[in-house]
Order: sequence, then C-alpha cells, then structure tokens
Amino acid sequence: MGTKIAPRYFVAVEERVYVAAAEPRAYIGRPDASVIGETTTPYVTTPAVVMARPLTVELPVTDQIRERYLEIRDAGSREVVTVIEMLSPANKEPGAGRRQYLRKRQQVLDTLTSFVEFDLLRGGAPMDYGKIPATHYRILVSHNWKRPHALLYPFNLNEAIPEIPIPLRADDQEPRLALGELLAQVYAQVRYDLRIDYTTEPTPPLDSVTAAWAENSLRQRVEK
Repeated sequence: MGTKIAPRYFVAVEERVYVAAAEPRAYIGRPDASVIGETTTPYVTTPAVVMARPLTVELPVTDQIRERYLEIRDAGSREVVTVIEMLSPANKEPGAGRRQYLRKRQQVLDTLTSFVEFDLLRGGAPMDYGKIPATHYRILVSHNWKRPHALLYPFNLNEAIPEIPIPLRADDQEPRLALGELLAQVYAQVRYDLRIDYTTEPTPPLDSVTAAWAENSLRQRVEK
C-alpha cells in the first residue's frame, strides 16, 4: 500500500502497550474480626486455624499486551490522515484491552482523521455498528468528511474478502486494498499450510453450513 500513496503520504507503524489481567478474577479481603461504630459490648474474635501444611493458592497475574496499528501520514506536515486498525482478541473481550481500544477509537472518530477497522475474528463481541446482518467478519471504512456515515463491509468465511478503498484526503484518488490477495501471499510464503492443523475443530466452532463448506474446500484442495 505504501507504494500506492507515495510520495505525498507514507505509512507509519505505531504501537500501544497496556497491562491486563491474564485471567480476571475477583479477590475480596476480609479480616477475622472488625469493629463498626461505637459499642460497649465486648466482641469475640474467631481463633486462628493452624494448618499442618500450607495451601496452594492462585494469585492474580498480569500480562503486557502490545498492539500495533498503522497511520497514514502527510509526508510534508506529518499530520495523521488515516488510522488503520486490526482488531485483536483483547479488543473483542471485556476488559482493559477493549476499554482502551474503544477510547482510542472514539478519539479518532471525533477528529478530522479517517478510520479503517478490520474485524477478522469470529470470536468475541463485535464493535457496535448499529443494526446490521450477523456475519463472521466486518471491515469499516470511515471517511472523516462523511461522518457520521461510514461504509461497512460484512462478509462470511465462505466469501471473498472485499476490496476496500483507503481514505486519504477528500481531493485525492483513493487506493484500493485487496486484503484477500495480500493474505494469500503471506499464507503461501510463510507456509501456513504446514503450520495449521486442519483436522482439529476451529475456535469458536463453525456452524453446520460453514463447516460443511470448509470440509468440502479442504477436500478439494487435498485432491489437487
């Protein structure tokens, strides 16, 4: 994509880092005895229990999460023209990752910066796009000068990834991004056909119609 927008624009890779609980748990500390208010009545404490051996307990752990995103910047002014986001699992599950992403997302939508969002994950809760058909995947293209209106491309696993426009400035011709072709090239170069175990059930599981389509597609590929 960088060659399509040069020399007026360039693509910068940015990163956000946050700390999130690996397995969110609720911990409540409760003393053996407590005094509330004033009282003249003696209170009784529970005797401490002495264990013959220690117990194994679980403590909350955190994980540092790094998420990268793209910014298209004006080569002269360095102004951010378009932000491109690829949703991660943490963005689609309740917790710090989703909260931080939603804040960043709204900040961009409140500015004169265009916004592109790829949701290529079947699991988790999608972003709020209003009343739309239920599909496996979604791509959002928001031109800053067309808000609050935006283009949404919903599609399913058995459909080709749509080719989308990448917003620049209103008076510039928009390059088209054929993400499906790009992913196919990466798949072949990295040899994901040797890395992925297609005999296991995907997570989350496929519905019966899509599962039948996937099985038939894999069978045809093996027969070739």
